[in-house]
Amino acid sequence: MYSIVAPEQFLRQARKFFKCHPDLKPRFSRVISDLQKDPFAQPLELHPLQGRLDGCYAVRLTYSYRITLTLALLEKEIILLDIGSHEEVYR
Repeated sequence: MYSIVAPEQFLRQARKFFKCHPDLKPRFSRVISDLQKDPFAQPLELHPLQGRLDGCYAVRLTYSYRITLTLALLEKEIILLDIGSHEEVYR
């Protein structure tokens, strides 16, 4: 099982995001739970990012919203970086 790390910057972003989208909290909880079990599970659609975010990954929260993260495979740790719309997290 992987551990989830949510830095203060991510927590601030998440508070703002969920203030506008409170209906997505249950979906977020499911995604985080699935990430803890197996971040490479097919339904999560974990994919590597390129360019400025090279070395980071993203998963879909919904069709329009993403969560960006980094994976530390040796430590079995997932560090959450950002949450928001496709345009916001890939800026």
